[in-house]
Amino acid sequence: MDERRGDRHESDVLLRQLDGHLARLRARQVQHELALAEQIASHLRQLITDTIGASAVDRARVRAAVHYFPARPVHLGLWMVNDIFRDLGRHDLLIPEPAAT
Repeated sequence: MDERRGDRHESDVLLRQLDGHLARLRARQVQHELALAEQIASHLRQLITDTIGASAVDRARVRAAVHYFPARPVHLGLWMVNDIFRDLGRHDLLIPEPAAT
């Protein structure tokens, strides 16, 4: 399997992981977290797509963001994901912290 095909496969796996996490949130009906989680997932999808041909170091950062996101409460995942967006110079993908309610 050539390197580009491997990168594409890795990206597909990461996209499926994001979809699975959102499905679990929907099933648990965690509405207060769902809107933010969907926004984070949308930005991560864009990052995954944009970094298919990126360096191994950058792809490792993307993997870290995807793996960290579902492992924590959504607001903590947001902090980490935004940090990775900054590291990658993707300020266009930064997500503002939600207002405290």
